[in-house]
Amino acid sequence: MGPDRDVAESAPSGCPEIDLGKRTVLPGLVDAHLHFELYALTFDLIDCEAPSLEDCLARVRKRSASLGDGEWARGHGWNDNSWSRPGRRQDLDAVTGAHPAYLTAKSLHSAWANSEALRRAGVTAETADPPDGQIVRQPDGSPSGILLEGAMGLVSACITPPSPDSLASKMDTAQETLWRMGLTGIHDFDGSRCLQALQLLRERGRLGLRVLKNIPYADLEAAIRVGLRSGFGDDWIRLGHAKVFADGALGPRTAAMLQAYDDAPGNLGTSFLDAEELLERGLRAGEHGWGMTIHAIGDRANHIVLDALAALREQEHLRGWARRRHRIEHLQLLHPSDIPRPAALDVVASMQPLHATSDMEMADRGWGERVRSAYAWRSQLSAGALLAFGSDAPVESPNPFWGLHAAITRRRADGSPDPAGWVPQEKLDLSEALDAYTRGPAFAAGWERSAGFLGPGSWADLILLDQDPFQIEPDAVRDLSPVGVITGGVFRLREF
Repeated sequence: MGPDRDVAESAPSGCPEIDLGKRTVLPGLVDAHLHFELYALTFDLIDCEAPSLEDCLARVRKRSASLGDGEWARGHGWNDNSWSRPGRRQDLDAVTGAHPAYLTAKSLHSAWANSEALRRAGVTAETADPPDGQIVRQPDGSPSGILLEGAMGLVSACITPPSPDSLASKMDTAQETLWRMGLTGIHDFDGSRCLQALQLLRERGRLGLRVLKNIPYADLEAAIRVGLRSGFGDDWIRLGHAKVFADGALGPRTAAMLQAYDDAPGNLGTSFLDAEELLERGLRAGEHGWGMTIHAIGDRANHIVLDALAALREQEHLRGWARRRHRIEHLQLLHPSDIPRPAALDVVASMQPLHATSDMEMADRGWGERVRSAYAWRSQLSAGALLAFGSDAPVESPNPFWGLHAAITRRRADGSPDPAGWVPQEKLDLSEALDAYTRGPAFAAGWERSAGFLGPGSWADLILLDQDPFQIEPDAVRDLSPVGVITGGVFRLREF
């Protein structure tokens, strides 16, 4: 890098020269929270992100008509917060015939099943709720078809998963879509089958994304038995942390709250673990070289997590352990007194800008005045926290330019809610938002010496744009797309 003369003098003999025609070059963008397996599989699912119950059912009916005998009707993306009423199993029964149906919600924290799927899973009026979930019931006690949190597994366990080889092929196709969006790396949060598929892509010379692979806490003991630790891997696949869930999500009103939801009196959401249990898990992980990444959305969940991480930091110091780069995933709502704590504890704030613009109406209804400290990127940055932005795809689109637009405008593509944006004091400027898609994820992954910046010694993970994002209107940032993408010095996309 540098002036032409310096570059010419330092370039190796025979190094090819490419004229970029004055295009803008940026470090490759990284999605710091993505479910790569689930995202790759959504390409084959019914798109259930419909404006009404009737529209969603019409899509399910159309797909069901093309299915073979006994084949599952699978879909993703429904969000009944804007529908006239929640869906029921009987609604699906009317459009799926003899096919079992299983549709995951946009949040991935609830699912909708028809009667045939419930029959195959053995879910009846007598089936008890699992400890970490709920079977929503009809007035007669029979299952309504809506399954919350851990209850989703009662039905999903009946669906034959793809083989690692089949998944690798689907992920190969999906990564091309991610390149076209400008992504050169991801932090994945799926399970062991995803890791197997990633390794197959790597062996075949097909992996063109840098991947920080986090593991479910349920897989931690297996990882310990074979001696794996956070940071193990190479420049393409590196192990991250062990992930646990502290609560649910805003959509199904299972995010854990200090005070009840405004639109659901008496409902405080669901806490899966208390601070002592989280500390125990953190100590078990830490003694074997693993950091923690913790899902927390509601203000009560985040308070509990911060208490647990404070205790874990004390134990790290007392035991002489390395200071791990622990993360809180989502960090959507904090009590005002907790806002400075992630920075004080040196915890990565892993957040998703598109959640704010997707959720704003739902958050206004459920959290009321509390939204002033919701999706609080500016407050976190001002307190000194390190931001790492992602999408939670397939919950949201992984397009980082859509995320950048949300971060700097707090508005949707149609300009809503107003020119100032939703809770406008939490907006970032473009440089800050870009850092959260580059330097932030690189630091969280332990790759800060090689990624997240342009400079001698950094990996050649670059994106090329026809426009300089710093010279256009904020609303135009959303429409940017790269004309070139390079990872590891190899063009993955070239359209010039």
